[in-house]
Amino acid sequence: MARKKNEPKRPATPDANAYIAGAGMIAEQPITETLETNYMPYAMSVIVSRAIPEIDGFKPSHRKLLYTMYLMGLLNGARVKSANIVGRTMQLNPHGDAAIYDTMVRLSEGNEALLHPFVDSKGSFGKSYSRDMQCAAARYTEAKLSPIAAELFADIDKETVDFVDNYDATMQEPTLFPVTFPTVLVNANTGIAVGMASAICPFNLEEVCRTTIAFMRDENCELADTLLAPDFPTGGQLLYNRAELDEIYATGRGSFRVRAVYSYDKAQNCIDVTEIPPTTTVEAILEKIIELVKDKKITEISDIRDETDLKGLKITIDLKRGVDPDRLMQRLFRMSPMQDVFSCNFNVLIAGSPRVLGVRELLGEWVAFRRECVRRRVYFDLTKAKDRLHLLKGLSKILLDIDKAVRIVRETEEEKEVVPNLMIGFGIDQTQAEYVAEIKLRHLNREYILKRLNDVENLEQEIDRMQQILDSRRKVDALIISELETVIEKYAKPRRTAIITPDDTESAPEEAPVDESPVTLFFTRDGYFKKITPQSLRMSGEQKLKEGDELVQVAEATNAHELLFFTDRQQVYKARVSDFPDGKASALGEYVPARLSFDAGENPVAMVATRDYQGFLLFFFANGRVAKVALAAYQTKTNRRKLVGAYTDKFELTAIRYVPADCELLLTSTNGRVLLLHTGALQTKATRDNGGVAVMTQKKGHRLCAVEPYVEGRLQKPHRYRTRTLPAAGSLLAAEDQAEQLTLGGGEA
Repeated sequence: MARKKNEPKRPATPDANAYIAGAGMIAEQPITETLETNYMPYAMSVIVSRAIPEIDGFKPSHRKLLYTMYLMGLLNGARVKSANIVGRTMQLNPHGDAAIYDTMVRLSEGNEALLHPFVDSKGSFGKSYSRDMQCAAARYTEAKLSPIAAELFADIDKETVDFVDNYDATMQEPTLFPVTFPTVLVNANTGIAVGMASAICPFNLEEVCRTTIAFMRDENCELADTLLAPDFPTGGQLLYNRAELDEIYATGRGSFRVRAVYSYDKAQNCIDVTEIPPTTTVEAILEKIIELVKDKKITEISDIRDETDLKGLKITIDLKRGVDPDRLMQRLFRMSPMQDVFSCNFNVLIAGSPRVLGVRELLGEWVAFRRECVRRRVYFDLTKAKDRLHLLKGLSKILLDIDKAVRIVRETEEEKEVVPNLMIGFGIDQTQAEYVAEIKLRHLNREYILKRLNDVENLEQEIDRMQQILDSRRKVDALIISELETVIEKYAKPRRTAIITPDDTESAPEEAPVDESPVTLFFTRDGYFKKITPQSLRMSGEQKLKEGDELVQVAEATNAHELLFFTDRQQVYKARVSDFPDGKASALGEYVPARLSFDAGENPVAMVATRDYQGFLLFFFANGRVAKVALAAYQTKTNRRKLVGAYTDKFELTAIRYVPADCELLLTSTNGRVLLLHTGALQTKATRDNGGVAVMTQKKGHRLCAVEPYVEGRLQKPHRYRTRTLPAAGSLLAAEDQAEQLTLGGGEA
C-alpha cells in the first residue's frame, strides 16, 4: 500500500505497536487558543490560589499552615519543632517544605514582619528588616500559635465557614477563617500574581476595630477620625498628608512616605538610627550611604556601621567635627532609603474574584462576611439546642411512669425491639426512644430525670433568644461589636509608627552643600569629559585622547559647579561636576552622550561650567548672525536634566561662547575678513531660541568660520577691525597682522 503524502514514515521494526499515528507531524494552533488552554488556567490559579489574600486576610499558604497548627493542638500546647509542623502541613500544602517554612517565618514573632504575629516562635527566625539575618533551619527552631490566633479559629467547628477536601481528598480544610476582627487591615500582605498584584499596608489593631464599630453604626462615618494612618512593625515616622490617605481610603490605591527614626549622641558625635521604613533593609541603607560617601555627595560622615543586636535594630553613623546632625539627616532622607514611599494596592479576592477596594468597601465586605459567620454559628447552636430540647421532651414522658419504661425494656425478648416498644409505649419518636434506651440503669431515678427536665425551660429561652438573633441584623451586629471590643481589650497595642506633619520647608528641600574642591575640566571635540584634581594634574603627563580627537575646552572649576552641555539638536543637558568621578590624564574620560543619555545620533558642541548662572551665552551662526542670551535663562528651580529649545535651529551654528562679562571677541570669515566685536553692543534677549541680530555680513559662498576671545596686543592696529555700526563686513588683515596665527575654535566656553 502506498504511503500518504503527509503520513510519517513507519519505523523499520517488526513490532506493529511501535508505530504511533501522527508522530512527527507539526500541528498548528492559534496563539489565542494556546493562551486560553494553557496560560489562562495557570494565571487564574496564581491569582485565586496563591498570591492574592481573601477577606479573612490570608492567602491559602497561610491558612493551610495555621489550620494545621490548630489541628496539632498548638493553640494551648507547648512549642514543637518547626520541622514537625512543616511536615504535617504538607498534608494540605504539597509545595515543598522550604515554601511552608518561609511562610511560618513571616508569620512568626521573631521575624518582626507583622504587628500581631500568629506564631509564637523560639529560636532564630531572622529579621524582616535585614537581608543578611536569615532564619535557622526548621530542625533548630520551635513554634506554637500565639494567643491572638484564637481569634482566627473562634467557632470554626460550628460550621461557620465552608470546608473543602485537600489535594488528595484525605482530609478537609477551611476555605476561610471566621476571624473576629479585620485581620486583612491589621497585618501587612503583599503578593504578585499574573497581571496584577496586591499591597495592603497594616493598621493599628485598636484603630481598625474602632473604625469597624463606627462603620457598623454609621456607614457614612468619617474613617480618618478613628483610622489615623498606617502602622508598621518596624516603626518609623509617617509623613502625614490627609489628601494622600483619603485617596487610599477611598480607592485602595495611593502612596505615602515613611522615614527612619534617629537620635543624636552628642558625647560620641554620632547618629543612631533605630527604626527604618518597611520597604527597605539595613543593608540597602548602608550600601547607599557608602556609595554617596564614595561619590563625595556626602562628606560629613567619617564612618557607618551596623550595630543591630538582640536589643534591636541600630545603624550608627559617626560624624566629622562640626556637622549638624539634623541637617545631614534631612539630606539622607532625600538621597537614601532612610525615607521611602509605600505604595498601596488593596487588591483582595471577593467571592473568588480579585477586586481593588477602598477601606470603606473593604470594611463593608468584611462586615458582610462576619455577619454570615455569626449567623451560621447561631444557627448551629440553635439546631443543637432544638435537638437537645427534643430529647428532653421525650425524657419528660418517661417521668410519668419510670417503672413502665423499665418493664418494657426488661420484658422485651429481642434487643432490636427495645426502641420500637418504647416508641409504642410512650408515644415518642425513634430519636427520643434511642436516647431513653441509652440511659444507664443508675440514672433511671426521679432525681436524675428531674434535673434533666429543669434544663427544658432554660433551653426554650435560649432557643427563643437565638431565633431573635437570626431574625434581627441589629442583634447580629451587636454580637460582632461586642467581639471587637473584646479583641481591643485583649490585644490592643500602642502605635509603633509615629505620625508627623512635614514642615513647609520640606516641600522645597534646601540645596545640599557639595564639595568645594578645585578641579580642572577638559572637554574634547568628540564629547569626552575629564575632571582632574590639582594634585593629580601636577603628576600627570600629556592628556590621553582618542585618535583624531582634540581638546576644545579647558576650564578651572570646583565640584560645586554645574555643567551645561549643548548639542547639535538645540538641546542642553545639565549635570554637576560632582556627578563625574575624578579622572586621570592617562584615561580618555567620560563619554558625555552615554553618561547623560543623549538622544540617538546627538552630539555635544559646547560645554559651559557655572556656579551662579551669571554672564551671557553668545551663539554665532554661519551667516554672521549672533544671539546673546543671559545664562540665567537656563537656570531652573527644579532639578531638570534636559532642556529643549536651547538655541534656534533656523541657522547653521558656528560656535557657542560663554562670557562672564562683556568683552571683545575676534570673528573670522572664510573670505579672510576679520571683525573685532564688543559683546556690549548686542542686546540681551529673553528667549533662548531667538534668531539674534546680523553682526558680520557674508558674501555669497562665504561664512563665519571662527570665534575667539581677543587678547590685547594680538593685533597691531585693533581699531582697524572695530566698527561703530552693525552689521559690518569686517576688514582684511593688515600685513603686520598676517604673521599672527589665529587659533580657530580654541577658546574657553
